[in-house]
Amino acid sequence: MPSPSPAERAATSPGAPRTGVIACGALAAPVADIASRRGWALDVHPLSPLLHNRPERIAAQVAGLALALRDRYARPLGVAYADCGTYGALDDVCTRLGLHRLPGAHCYDVFGGRERITALLAEEPGTYLLTDFLVRTFERTVLTELGLDRWPQLRDDYFGAYRRVVWLAQQPDAELRTAALRAAAAIGLPLEVVPVGDGGLEAGLADLLAAPARQQP
Repeated sequence: MPSPSPAERAATSPGAPRTGVIACGALAAPVADIASRRGWALDVHPLSPLLHNRPERIAAQVAGLALALRDRYARPLGVAYADCGTYGALDDVCTRLGLHRLPGAHCYDVFGGRERITALLAEEPGTYLLTDFLVRTFERTVLTELGLDRWPQLRDDYFGAYRRVVWLAQQPDAELRTAALRAAAAIGLPLEVVPVGDGGLEAGLADLLAAPARQQP
């Protein structure tokens, strides 16, 4: 583990002021776990993970929560989102409100690293990616949200171009593996498991703690 930055040491010192992090609901639990393990004085404020099905709403939701929370904290809020399909709208919010977000285009970059994800997609463009959260919640966040529980005949319309499922396994165990196999079978695809751990997310959070305050225009 790298030596803590001055900001990290400040965040773990006795009586340290707390820092707020606005988190995607799919990342909220691992963010809280990492903060607890590292002793960071973080408060996690999650937004609904179902926003990923309506990414055009993410930036406005982050902005609204950031404005509601900013007077509670002495230092700027962190944003535990990647771009996540906002096509730069979330970056515009971060610039306007003086915030910093996690790196990458999506949470798969956060967990797997951009180079590895790029390589996986170059190897097989028809790759459907899963995280631990999506494995646990696949029936609700994917099948139900897409209506496949009601209209299973639409499966091939949604997934006909895919050739495999790759599970970016953060904390793999037998129960999650069974759930991942069940998720892949539900959309008729073979499963591959790529262990990634939480190191990418942990490093991204450490960078948020260390990031200097941004000037608001």
